[in-house]
Amino acid sequence: MSTLKLLTPIQLGPYELPNRLVMAPLTRNRASAGDVPVELNATYYAQRASAGLIVTEASQISPQGMGYPATPGIYSAKQIEGWKQVTQAVHEKGGHIFLQLWHVGRISHPSLQPNGELPVAPSAIAPQGMASTYTGEQPFVMPRALELSEIPGIVEDYRQAAKNALEAGFDGVEVHGANGYLIDQFLQDGSNHRTDEYGGSIENRARFLMEVLEAIVSVWGSNRVGLRLSPTGTFNDMHDSNPAALFGYVVKELNRFNLAYLHLVEPRWDNPEVRDKTKDLGAHFFRPIYQGKIISAGGYNRETGNAVLEADDADLIAYGRWFISNPDLPKRFELNAELNPYDRNTFYGGDGKGYTDYPALERQIA
Repeated sequence: MSTLKLLTPIQLGPYELPNRLVMAPLTRNRASAGDVPVELNATYYAQRASAGLIVTEASQISPQGMGYPATPGIYSAKQIEGWKQVTQAVHEKGGHIFLQLWHVGRISHPSLQPNGELPVAPSAIAPQGMASTYTGEQPFVMPRALELSEIPGIVEDYRQAAKNALEAGFDGVEVHGANGYLIDQFLQDGSNHRTDEYGGSIENRARFLMEVLEAIVSVWGSNRVGLRLSPTGTFNDMHDSNPAALFGYVVKELNRFNLAYLHLVEPRWDNPEVRDKTKDLGAHFFRPIYQGKIISAGGYNRETGNAVLEADDADLIAYGRWFISNPDLPKRFELNAELNPYDRNTFYGGDGKGYTDYPALERQIA
């Protein structure tokens, strides 16, 4: 029986990964008071340590970066200590784990911000939709446009968060540049109407991302840093007048960093109509442009994920929902075993139910 390419080893930066399955970053809203990871979170990640690579749930780099209740941070001493439990538990199981660094920008609410302040953004443009708060959903507010003098401070927040992640024992970090959060807001002209050096041209709109990457690489070195982008995404009211030109430029510029990988959020495979409309910005579009490893995330199953690897459109495949409900997903793929169904009702918030209680595969040996 031939081995699935998904299950073959791969070198990623300094690490040899045992397989090409990546546990995607998944917001689960289960941090404790003070946005601190706890033992329950360590158990959850350790259960999934057979993934070639785990990318943690997005974690805010500062109190200002928070946009959802009970999401973990990486800016306080208690948070660093909490994450140490997680990295130690994963490493004891032989796994590799990167921390995703996050600033939500305008996708927040004053009730989640220090002193009830307005969320910040490149420009004072309110997104359509609802913010998640501790008292339920509330309409997004008009954010405050960042002053030019404030931007270096946020870059430094990323640098400090990268240092904190290093102290917490992670194997690397992933910069969250996708899904309509702060970096994405700078990139796309639907949310960035600035007229200074961070707005207007594609080069200017990409400046913030490049400065963030330079800051983080100065801490970690380039080959332990990844970046997540969503070139076709419309989540959080995102749009750009020329996404092919924008993201083509950004991905080409990434080559000078020699990052561990580029992580692309793609249209889901189980929605072929959407995929067809955006096929020109899939991983295969960026493959000739980008010189490094590509992780593709797009609602894949065992067969569709493996097909993307066989077509050489990507090097690794990220799985989200299937890793939630199948902590031993690589083993299940190896045996082509039945998968546990996932329960959407327990995705966000709560306790161990729908979090650490999904069963691993039990093999009956005759």
